[in-house]
Amino acid sequence: MGEEGTRRSRGGISSRNFSSVLLLLLLFLLHADGILNRDLLRYQTSKLRSYQIVRPQLVHRRWQRDDEATQTHRQRSDPDSLIYSIEIEKTFHQLQLTRNRHFLSPDFTVVSHDVKRDSIKHHPEKPALCHYSGHVSGQEESLVALSSCNGLRGVIFIGNESYALEPALNATDNEHILFPLEDVQAQPFVCGVEEHGFSDHTLSMHAFLRKKRALPQTRYVELVLVVDNLRFNIKKKNVTAVREEMVQLANLLDTYYKPLNIRIVLMGLEIFETGNPFNVTGEARDVLSNFVNWRKNNLTSRIRNDMAQLVVGLAGAYSGGILGMAYVGSVCSASSAGGISVFSDSALQYYSTVLAHEMGHNLGMNHDDKRCQCAGGTCIMHSSATGSTLFSTCSDDDFESLVMRGAGLCLLNVPPQDSIISVPVCGNGVLEAEEQCDCGSPANCTNKCCNAATCTFTKGSVCAAGLCCTADCQLVVSGTPCRNSVNQCDLPEFCTGQSSFCPSDFYMMDGLTCEGGTAYCYEGRCQTLDYQCQQLFGQKATKADDKCFSYINTQGTKFGNCGYSGSSLVPCSVANSMCGKIQCTNFDSNYPPAGAVISVQNLAAGISCRNADFNLGSDVLDPGYVKTGTVCAEGKICMNFGCVNSSVLTSGQMCDSVKDCHGNGVCNDKANCHCNNGWAPPYCDKSGRGGSVDSGPAEIDYSLRNGLLIFFLLVLPILLLLVFVLLYIFRRDSLNRCFRKRRSKQHRTNQANVQRNQAASRPAPGPTPAGPPARPPAPIQTPSTYPQVFVMQQLV
Repeated sequence: MGEEGTRRSRGGISSRNFSSVLLLLLLFLLHADGILNRDLLRYQTSKLRSYQIVRPQLVHRRWQRDDEATQTHRQRSDPDSLIYSIEIEKTFHQLQLTRNRHFLSPDFTVVSHDVKRDSIKHHPEKPALCHYSGHVSGQEESLVALSSCNGLRGVIFIGNESYALEPALNATDNEHILFPLEDVQAQPFVCGVEEHGFSDHTLSMHAFLRKKRALPQTRYVELVLVVDNLRFNIKKKNVTAVREEMVQLANLLDTYYKPLNIRIVLMGLEIFETGNPFNVTGEARDVLSNFVNWRKNNLTSRIRNDMAQLVVGLAGAYSGGILGMAYVGSVCSASSAGGISVFSDSALQYYSTVLAHEMGHNLGMNHDDKRCQCAGGTCIMHSSATGSTLFSTCSDDDFESLVMRGAGLCLLNVPPQDSIISVPVCGNGVLEAEEQCDCGSPANCTNKCCNAATCTFTKGSVCAAGLCCTADCQLVVSGTPCRNSVNQCDLPEFCTGQSSFCPSDFYMMDGLTCEGGTAYCYEGRCQTLDYQCQQLFGQKATKADDKCFSYINTQGTKFGNCGYSGSSLVPCSVANSMCGKIQCTNFDSNYPPAGAVISVQNLAAGISCRNADFNLGSDVLDPGYVKTGTVCAEGKICMNFGCVNSSVLTSGQMCDSVKDCHGNGVCNDKANCHCNNGWAPPYCDKSGRGGSVDSGPAEIDYSLRNGLLIFFLLVLPILLLLVFVLLYIFRRDSLNRCFRKRRSKQHRTNQANVQRNQAASRPAPGPTPAGPPARPPAPIQTPSTYPQVFVMQQLV
């Protein structure tokens, strides 16, 4: 019994020791977890000058019932509206949020590339609809763009302040980090332009959002995001994580551009899974050149887009502190509408302002100077990244200038309403999903076709906006011109009779001749050196003598070269000298374009050579180079600083104007025939109304109107006359009897009337006298009562 007790005692001691060990281990793990959480928080906030820990509280959420039957379980799990309470700067605010139910293009696609196997894979899964926009309750000058997929992540604007919100890493108590965007300490984004002080006088956000602009029509940027292999690896090779992050990014971009009346439509996402198809290291300009070439040759044919942006996961900036680079004013260009930007370990909210900056260059926006104003001081287009989320008045003016000079026509292509990244808000002046029209608030709306209170058509109206909608709120007839050609390489567009909006912009196929056969069309422009000089230096500028090109461009200076090799300028060979820096004359060098330094050189025989070195920032390429497609010699054009055979412009084209269009039209940029008037698409081999299957018919169809006029004014009267004649011929006896009966009946009626009138006019008879009746008077003989005598006379 003693031994047994001893064994039990020893066993009891062992159990207590084991429990103690477990308790100590648990305490250690909790302590280690706390240390880990603190380390993660320290890492997450290492680049923030200031931040606060907040715990957003859900106050209200609501689902709509109208389409629950058609939604997936995941979609139904995300409420249509949310209200969160959050503390900002020691004050509690309520965030009023509405879900972006129509967030992506219906054609949105995710494609991953396996460079090693030269294959692509489509990912049909759609992103979760957990993205919201809204405002801060009680704050008129506020905007909110948040995603609730995994915690709350996004931006909050209140007055002149902008904040970023994101979940704390490994948080267990709904902890989020809130920090001012301008407090993000990131690698400097230096553009190499002279710094200017900003005026203390700034516009309020309220005034900016309501600023009357000269371009009231909404523009739509159809965007494709391309994620390189480095960024894919940073996201631990998780396609879903990359997709959700890029969708959140697009939601932020749309929020930034909305005050400019520009909407962002995310058309697709490309991911390089196993490697990059081109080098993303080295000089930024080389990476940009490689990317836009890849876009032209591999992307545009698969996914329609107005521009594409490459997201590069480099650990740091490119040389010179460059975080991004883009071609200025290149939106809609098949060869240069793109940009690159570095996204490594910075916050998504901060990176979104860098990408918005590069997209702004594509849209014609230059860097801000001291004249430029926006709420909060510095703006998105400032020469260095500051985390600002607002565009300046200068950016607004630059974009307007791009539109007014005929560029950016592709932005007029109105995507399906369901593809707009937005929350439908009736009264904001933007046509969105579930709206027939939107003319602004009831107080400001002057459109008689639209009910401002309900954003629906007024009674009898079938349209309210668009170039193909009449002042009487009706669609114009098919064939009515709605967009004229802006140059000899552009093609006109016509109303289809089915939509109130003009068709997309189309132009002549690259490589077709223009300017009397002395130049070639390229991307909708007749690329001549005179035209390029006028674009840079004014309407009186012209191309300089060829000797200017061969002398200056072979020197390899900043005023004459054929581009860069790394960071070194490359002198042109004599054969390629017409394809380097453009050399002009006939302009006043005392008034150079913004950011340009003018060089004037006079050669022998009075030849004047003038050119410019443009310093628009290290993220902006010099616009002073001869453009692709420009004639450099007979039968040759410039491409990539080389003078090559012009046949490269038409190689691989799927349309021939002579063969496919039968000489009665020209090929457009979609490889379809645009027929001359009198010929019908698609092949211009039959009589018709001209135009193309893309741009609509070129002539109004008057056939129905003319047919009705001919029928009622000519055919119908002839038919009636013919029927009457036939009736008279074949029913003459019946008609005669009918007429005789009518005359006889009329005669009897007339006699009866006469007798009644005579009887009424006789005097009433007096009293009958007594005695025998009087003898009646002798009848008066008339010719009709005379004896009739017929004399028969025999003819001899």
